[in-house]
Amino acid sequence: MKAKNLVAVVLSLFAPFTLAKPSTHWSYEGQGSPEHWGDLNASWEMCKNGQFQSPIDIRQPVNGNLPALEINLHTKSQSIVNNGHTVQIVVDDDDDFMLDNQAYHLKQFHFHTPSENRIEGQTFPLEAHFVHANQNGELAVVAVMFTEGAENPAITAILNNLPAKLNDVKALQKPLNLSALFPADKHYYRYSGSLTTPPCSEGVTWLVMRNNVTLSPSQLSMFVNALKHANNRPLQPLHGRIIVE
Repeated sequence: MKAKNLVAVVLSLFAPFTLAKPSTHWSYEGQGSPEHWGDLNASWEMCKNGQFQSPIDIRQPVNGNLPALEINLHTKSQSIVNNGHTVQIVVDDDDDFMLDNQAYHLKQFHFHTPSENRIEGQTFPLEAHFVHANQNGELAVVAVMFTEGAENPAITAILNNLPAKLNDVKALQKPLNLSALFPADKHYYRYSGSLTTPPCSEGVTWLVMRNNVTLSPSQLSMFVNALKHANNRPLQPLHGRIIVE
């Protein structure tokens, strides 16, 4: 899939199922689970044949002296939905950063519990994916790991606005404080990967924060109860990829 089409895929990927003709069903359990994704739809063959797939276990990164991510956080219109796959917030360019001389703008962010990526074998109770795109349609995902600890005010705002019904889209009346979802130290691991859901398109730049943020045990429990099942894709082989920090 061409990079310019990736944004359309991402924006529609987790959207509520409102089409008259339902799309191919996929899930994290049973016949629609990750090991079957590549066989469910001909356009999803990358899910089983791709060589640069995500998530991965981040081990033995190469020291590339990458500078900390300089991300500009804004506050604009947002909506929230629990679509059965994830809890997702759709935004309007809420943050941006420069990467490889390209400006990347946030399109949406969502959550996985437990985490999809691992760091030195460690699984985290929650992982947030902030999906950004540049003007050419190329994607960069900023991933943030959460550990149990102090209550997170941004998570509180998200959970307080979570619609009661599946696939209901709720407008957020107040902008979220996204800074609470990012660590103060924004150094990261970088690798080339893919979407972690069908169609598993590759050519996605991953920036996984080296430091994490916290949420309370009760907040984590509310996330788990809202999703009703784990929504993490299994680890994928590196196939010789280099991880840089």
